[in-house]
Amino acid sequence: MDYVAWFHREVAAVEAAALSVTGTAPEVPSCPGWSVSDLLVHLGGVHRWLAEIIRGRLTEPPGHTDVSVLALPADTEGWPRPESAPNLAPVPGGLVTWFAEGAAALESLFAATDPGLRVWTWSQEQSVGFWARMQAIEAAVHRWDAQNALGAAEPVGPELAADAVEQTFTVMAPARRAWRQAPPGEGERYAFRSTDRPGRWLVRFDGDEVLLTGSPDLPADVEAAGTVSDLMLFLWGRVPADRLQVTGDSSLLDRYFTLVPPL
Repeated sequence: MDYVAWFHREVAAVEAAALSVTGTAPEVPSCPGWSVSDLLVHLGGVHRWLAEIIRGRLTEPPGHTDVSVLALPADTEGWPRPESAPNLAPVPGGLVTWFAEGAAALESLFAATDPGLRVWTWSQEQSVGFWARMQAIEAAVHRWDAQNALGAAEPVGPELAADAVEQTFTVMAPARRAWRQAPPGEGERYAFRSTDRPGRWLVRFDGDEVLLTGSPDLPADVEAAGTVSDLMLFLWGRVPADRLQVTGDSSLLDRYFTLVPPL
């Protein structure tokens, strides 16, 4: 997986979506309380914090009080303010420029840095490569958010979407369970099957563990089938279960988001 190329493609699409906004900034239905401007601020801030981590080779969590790393321009007139979200004023051109510059700087760091270099992450995997993968996926999710707010979201590319499904079960689901103190699993077995490319993921929730089995053809209590993009977006809470073909105990799909609470 060339995560740098995927990151470039997805952040460019976020920028294009922002530039296409005319008039007021639309609200983002999949990110309640945000407009497209608020989404840009969030993603742009994440990019600049991560650039600071990689550039500084930080192996401990960075302080989150020094806003100088955000490199805000002198003139932020009309920029969205967190206390007034969702900010519906027209998207400031300077905000889009700031977002694009931060994304480009992070992309350059990903391209120039050994993916195996040890840096701080919130995961067990402490590497630049973790962030490159995470940010390619996050950029794709938020690109979909931005395009969906404008009325026409393109699916996530199959290769990245398939990787994101696996990453959900090996990285995101265990983290989300820990962060939100989710209830223990009772052996529930979920299968997610791709209908547009080979792929079936079988996951079991056993106590505090999220177990992605190496035998995906085993039976499940419930199976959800759909394009791999829709599977990824469902797992990220972006599309409803009725976009998928469900067999087995459909009530377990509701329980999934109890076992893996949304962010």
